[in-house]
Amino acid sequence: MSFGTTVPNASPYADEGPYGTPAAKQEKAGLTRRGKVALVVAGVAVVGGGTIWFQVHSAAVAKETKEAAALQVQIKELELEEMRLKNEAAAVDRKAATASAERVQAAIDRCVEDSSELADKSYGAPSTSAIVADCKQQYDGTGGTDMKAAGGAQDATGEGAGEGINSPELLGLVAGVGLVLALFARKGRKADA
Repeated sequence: MSFGTTVPNASPYADEGPYGTPAAKQEKAGLTRRGKVALVVAGVAVVGGGTIWFQVHSAAVAKETKEAAALQVQIKELELEEMRLKNEAAAVDRKAATASAERVQAAIDRCVEDSSELADKSYGAPSTSAIVADCKQQYDGTGGTDMKAAGGAQDATGEGAGEGINSPELLGLVAGVGLVLALFARKGRKADA
């Protein structure tokens, strides 16, 4: 029920044309033009960003590889320097041991020559072998420490059991140099970033 002026109900058949109800207009499936442009821009950004990241990452890896190779070269140089120092010390020790052994042998020879006039001259006189043994005993005490030093020098050359580095000062020097190189490499890496 309606009172007054109201719009009458529209006929359900009002939109019909002479040929019946027009077909509904179908929207095309897919993205709009703006969506396609946004998708292309996002794809280009992802591909470009990935390419740039890969290049930066490859450069960083190459730089770290070069630094590692340089550190290996420096470590080898330090090892060679250490071996040179050990060889020089061993050569000095060998020369000292040889000189000491020559001095001891010369002293034993003098002692035997000086005491040889008493040998086998009279009854109860010492024999030549007893004189040589007495002279060796007399001078062997002074050369004993030198002989121990010579034995230590032979072990330091690597002919012994191969116990490793015998000098804690040299080991400390190598460790200190390695630490300083590591710190500089880290500071350089932070500065590059």
